[in-house]
Amino acid sequence: MTMPDTTSSPLGADRTFQVDLRGLVDLLSHHLYSSPRVYLRELLQNAVDALTARQRLAPAGETAGLGIRLYADNTVVRVEDDGVGLTEADVHSFLATIGRSSKRAEGIAQQRADFIGQFGIGLLSCFLVADEIHVLSRSARTPDAPVVEWRGRGDGSYTVRTLPSSARSEPGTTVTLTPRADAAEWTRAQQVHALARHFGSLLRHPVTFDDGSGAPAVPVNPEPAPWARTYPTPGARSRALAAYGEEVFGFAPLDTIELDLPAVGLKGIACVLPETVPAGRRHGHRVHVKGMLLSEQAEEILPEWAFFVRCVVDAESLRPTASRESLYEDDTLAAVRDALAERLRAWIARAAASDPDLLGRFLQAHHLAVKSLAVHDDEILGMLLPWLPFETTDGHTTLDEFARTHRTVLVTSSVEEFRQVAAIASAAGLGVVNGGYTYDRELVHRLPEIRPEATVADLDPETLTAHLDPVDRETELAAAAYLAQARDALAVFDCDVALRTFQPASAPALLVDSREARHERTRSQLAREQQGGVWGDILGALRQEAPRAQLILNQLNPLVRTAVTIDEPELARTSAEALYGQAAMLSRRPLRPAESSLINRSFLDLLAHALRKDS
Repeated sequence: MTMPDTTSSPLGADRTFQVDLRGLVDLLSHHLYSSPRVYLRELLQNAVDALTARQRLAPAGETAGLGIRLYADNTVVRVEDDGVGLTEADVHSFLATIGRSSKRAEGIAQQRADFIGQFGIGLLSCFLVADEIHVLSRSARTPDAPVVEWRGRGDGSYTVRTLPSSARSEPGTTVTLTPRADAAEWTRAQQVHALARHFGSLLRHPVTFDDGSGAPAVPVNPEPAPWARTYPTPGARSRALAAYGEEVFGFAPLDTIELDLPAVGLKGIACVLPETVPAGRRHGHRVHVKGMLLSEQAEEILPEWAFFVRCVVDAESLRPTASRESLYEDDTLAAVRDALAERLRAWIARAAASDPDLLGRFLQAHHLAVKSLAVHDDEILGMLLPWLPFETTDGHTTLDEFARTHRTVLVTSSVEEFRQVAAIASAAGLGVVNGGYTYDRELVHRLPEIRPEATVADLDPETLTAHLDPVDRETELAAAAYLAQARDALAVFDCDVALRTFQPASAPALLVDSREARHERTRSQLAREQQGGVWGDILGALRQEAPRAQLILNQLNPLVRTAVTIDEPELARTSAEALYGQAAMLSRRPLRPAESSLINRSFLDLLAHALRKDS
């Protein structure tokens, strides 16, 4: 690609981009920028870069009072800075860079990563909202430098000319946009002011806004970042940071955690969410780079387990991507993520050691997040495992309290298993923890690491049935006929039937059946159906002795005592089916179609029997 020969063209003559400018703007809008509103951020960033360059150029103290001025009156948008300014050679260089890298989005990304100042691409973003861009600039690098005027148009043409130094008395740059009619929502005076506040509220250079009404210009960033201010007391500082977090995120934080990483020039706060966050949901964080808002949805700044906080930070050394709307994943970002994670761990440790009320409120809302952290973090495990709430046969309680009451802690592998046995186990004096929730079973098994005197074991059917009292021999023999009928009726579910006594007496039956046992029976059934085929051979190789479910009838229950005396075969089968269905429903596990059908059929059969008896 060739660029026009600027040395042979007459001064101020029209030149044309040797690219499809509209195509390039379309490329930017679809592959680089998320919204046309970024044009103002790009103009502000160019102004900040120019001021930074001038500060490096001038002796200390000579740049005091330099800043950025915005103007918008619904017909034009103007951004003026007191920065280092541009020479004519600078302007041509920036434009040539755009032309060379415009074929592909990757080329633009590389340019933005490598090109100091990045003026060209930032300026080009203004074509997202404007048909004409007018730049007036005077360089501070050369005494009595001429003023350079660049005027670019949406049709791809532009002019460059030099003007007398009287056209701009001081170094700096003024960019004026003539907005397109279809971009009014982004260029109205009120919107420009709002965007300036949104992107530039933490900028270190003074920024003012003038709406053209004749009223005095108002500051866009009147105060430094809240963590950069001084306060009369620590309490006042804490309240100010919490108020800022509420202003930014829209919720009153449970607490605020100050973040300070001097190695990368990062400062900010993490706001602890006051309510439970669904597992796996990650909130975006507000990340500023050198004061300019980079992203409101920067998930990558914290590890996945830290979804109980939202952060707002400002950093010096984090590297933006080409669009300046997210962070480049590199070693620096990885180190920052690890360091911020350590700050969150330290906050949890302080709360555990010195503020039990705050810790309690935090765990009530975010115990799942802490459990996910404790699984992989021995320090957090040691500090907080005794305090974490679990569902147990003693209700919702901490493991520390539960282990004091039950030297042997039994844990189920699923929620449905816990619900099957909870009432019976509690009455039998067994201490059972619901291990079916995310992380719970793994954490309960690590309790002996913190409480060596505690013993933890998985709950299996044998453990439970061993704590149920057998009936006397005479009662067993009297119920033998009924039990045989019941076993025959429930054989289709691979379910055995036994008679025991247990509390509470109000429970007529207990169905002991694990998810793993049901899966094994299903696999065995499939293997039998597929005998002789390749798939049957595979399943047969995997086949184990399928464990059976067990329906344990409670001899203490009046209904069961009546049922076992039934001598009518069909009625005995129907009553056994009804007891199985009721026990299956009480387990609150999903019912198989055959079980749902059995429950309906047994109910109707019992109803029909009762009606015949009454008649």
